[in-house]
This record gives sequence, C-alpha cells and structure tokens, in this order.
Amino acid sequence: MIEARHLRVLRAVAATGSFSAAGRELGCTQPAVSQQMKALEASVGTPLLVRSGREMRLTQAGEALVRHAAGILSGLTAAEEEVAAIAGLRAGRVRLVSFPSGSSTLVPTALAALRAAHPGTRVSLEEAEPPQSVELLREGDCDIALAFRYERAPGGGSDAGATGAAVDGEWDDLVVRPLLKDRLVALVPERHPLARGESVAIGDLAAEPWIAGCPRCRGQLVQVCERAGFTPRIDFATDDYPAVVGLVGAGLGVAVLPQLAIESVRPRGARVLTLEPAVRREIVALTLPDLAQVPAVTATLEQLGRAAARSGDVRR
Repeated sequence: MIEARHLRVLRAVAATGSFSAAGRELGCTQPAVSQQMKALEASVGTPLLVRSGREMRLTQAGEALVRHAAGILSGLTAAEEEVAAIAGLRAGRVRLVSFPSGSSTLVPTALAALRAAHPGTRVSLEEAEPPQSVELLREGDCDIALAFRYERAPGGGSDAGATGAAVDGEWDDLVVRPLLKDRLVALVPERHPLARGESVAIGDLAAEPWIAGCPRCRGQLVQVCERAGFTPRIDFATDDYPAVVGLVGAGLGVAVLPQLAIESVRPRGARVLTLEPAVRREIVALTLPDLAQVPAVTATLEQLGRAAARSGDVRR
C-alpha cells in the first residue's frame, strides 16, 4: 500500500535531487528519507530511484509515481479540509424525514435555529409517516427520522401495540431522542351540541360519523373507541390534517387529532375539545448509533429538542 507520507518524500527527493536536501526541506534526517524511500520501493515492488554521481535520478516507475503524486496529495489535502469543515460544522449535510404535523411545527423552528448557528450545514426534508420513516432510516435513506408512537393505554392488554401503541423494543437498534408527549384532542362541528363544553368523553361520540387520519392514527382511533365500548363509523379517511379539519367544520363528522397538528391548522367551523380519557403519542427523533456521532446530526437533534421544549412551553 502506498502511503501519503512516502509520496511526499519521493516528491521532495525528485525536486531536490538528493536525500540530504530532501531531508532539509522536510525537516527530517537523511537516514529517515532513505528509510522511507526503501519502504516505498518495497511496497510498489520496483526501484524508483538510482544514484547518478552525487544526485538521485528517478527511474521510469519513479517518474510515473511522481506524476500521479501531485494529484493524489492534492486530493488528500482537499479531503482533509472537507472533513475538517464537516467536523467543525462549517459544512455538512443532514437528510431529515418527518411526519406532516412535525414538518409544519417542530421542523421549521429547529432548522431556522440550525441555519443561524451553522449556516454551512444543509438539511433536506422529506415527509413520511412511521413506520415507513423508520425503515428509511434503517435502510440508509435518511440520517434522522422524526417519528411517533402511541402510549399503551392502561388495561389495553398484551396486544395494545399491534396497530400503533408503544411496542417494547421496536426502536432498540436506534438512538432515540425523546422530544415531547402530544395529547390527542377531539374536533366537533361548531354547532354540535357538545361544542359548548371544554372536554368530551370519547364514548359520547359513539353515534357520530368519523373522519380518520393516517393508517397508524386510524388504527389507534379504532383501539381507543373499542376500549370505550364501540366501533367508530368511519365515513372519511385522509392523511391531510387541513382536510380533516375542513370536513369537521363542514359538519360531516367528528375527529380526533394530535394537538401538534392543530397548532399548524386553523380550525374554522370546528371546535377543539379536550379528549377524555387522555390519549397521548410520544414524539421522538431517531438516528443510527454511528450517525449520532456526526456533528451535523448531533446539532440537528439538539435543535429539534429545543424546538420541542419551546412548543411545550407554549402549550403551558
């Protein structure tokens, strides 16, 4: 294997014509130069230098290696500078995947702060719901996944996590950065009889038509309703939170949405009520153990944590 330090010595010998002059240029002794040249010739398997009087002359192989050495060494220097820039957060790239309500609330605040602190760090954003977002992370298609899972409800049974509740060990291979607990709220049309209250028991909505969200949220809704003793009649299903709010506002049904989703949507024609009993989802930022050591990833996780803390302060 050719080492960069050997190439630097070879270039110095070629430029100065002797081991002693190369040593003076490099700040080392003549024996050290001679030793490194012997090691380089041993690694390439052919002589690179021949003595001609008091000077050293390059062989054909030596000339070829010196010709390539300039590009190799300049490439290494550029690589070292780029790595140093990334390590110092003067450069770098982070691929972030988030679910929609996280993209519209936590992510903008976090990325604005990241850009202000480290303008050389670039972040790309794609949207995906868990578990797809988590699989993208495991497959190497992103660096951070903003994800959520529902807490297991008391008395939910051993299969409470089957369609969305927290499952023991599902993220054991990942680095998990907890961000916040997001409580679900109920949405009813403004003219609904229950809209006059501040809270509603989910059982009181048993006879209502429902508008459901993403597949994981839909599964959680069915579980919560079944624990309350009924199966919801789902008339509409959409992953788009503004569409859910619009359908409720038009009087077409009721819905349960995460509070984080309501923060980014103006609920016109709909009333937001506290849902009883409380149902929460845990929002986290996930990354791989090796990626957690990358400075740009660490900085992004830190800013997501701060954005989540500010969001919690606003709610209080």
